[in-house]
Amino acid sequence: MTETQHGTRGEARPAAPRPSQSPRAGGPAGARRRSSARIGPKLGRFSLFALPGLLAYVVFVLIPIGMTGYYSFTNRNPFNPPTKWVGLRNYGDLLGDQEFRQALVNTVIITVIVAVFANVGGLLIAMLLDRPTRLYVALRGIFFTPVVLSAVVISVIWQAVLTDDGLLNSLLRGVGVDDPPGWLSDPDLALYSIAWIITWQMLGFCVVVYLAGLQGVPRELQEAASIDGAGRFARFRNVTWPMLAPALTINTVMLLITGFKAYDQIQVITNGGPGTGTTSTMAFQVVQTAFNGNHIGYSSAMAAVMLALVATVSVIALRLLQRREVTQ
Repeated sequence: MTETQHGTRGEARPAAPRPSQSPRAGGPAGARRRSSARIGPKLGRFSLFALPGLLAYVVFVLIPIGMTGYYSFTNRNPFNPPTKWVGLRNYGDLLGDQEFRQALVNTVIITVIVAVFANVGGLLIAMLLDRPTRLYVALRGIFFTPVVLSAVVISVIWQAVLTDDGLLNSLLRGVGVDDPPGWLSDPDLALYSIAWIITWQMLGFCVVVYLAGLQGVPRELQEAASIDGAGRFARFRNVTWPMLAPALTINTVMLLITGFKAYDQIQVITNGGPGTGTTSTMAFQVVQTAFNGNHIGYSSAMAAVMLALVATVSVIALRLLQRREVTQ
């Protein structure tokens, strides 16, 4: 009896079967399915909200770009149908177009001036306004005001200032300058006056971006450099300037695009003059050719070249500046 009891106790009892887990109940596969089930409706809602913006982008950006590319290979003129395919003839004519070459040179000059002086001026002003007081906060808003104003409004204001009988020349005559410059009527000065107006309008944008970059510089680094004996210029060169690389990238790309698409100021103030094409830019030339000359095909070729130049310059600048962000 005892041996039987011991034998019974010594026998290993069979393990209880584990409940089977279906893919729906658990496990990695089930978890993925549940996650997909949760993400699916959310993705559908997000797509629904993004659909209006996507449609607007297609209608107002992609389709016009495609139509411009197509028209650039035609002789389209709405008042002289039918439209015929001319291949690369429009692009070949651009190579010999003196007015377009002059507009290209003017565009490059304006773009370089705006990119350099708005960047430098914006950085200097941002460093002066980098104070946590109410006065400096109010000054930031004042400097940003031209950015939100219409380019037409800015142009009318500066036209009143820079015209031959305007405010600036009146002040110069008041201090004894008998023959003040013709800021807008002199062919040698008009283009630089336009560049100054665009620079002035974009200055506030650069100030705000650089202020954001300056406020992101850790104070601990500044204090550590000061303790190590670094002067103000050394701290700026070795601590502040490298950390402003993202702000420099944003400002430079935006200023390049702004310079290349300069149109409003020229249309309002000089209308391409004084003289023939003195202040004409590529954007101005595209509009004049399309709507004054009704040469839609030829102006589309101009616009395509302009788009290619803007994209190329912007990508190159972006790559170079982003490389600086990585290395410093």
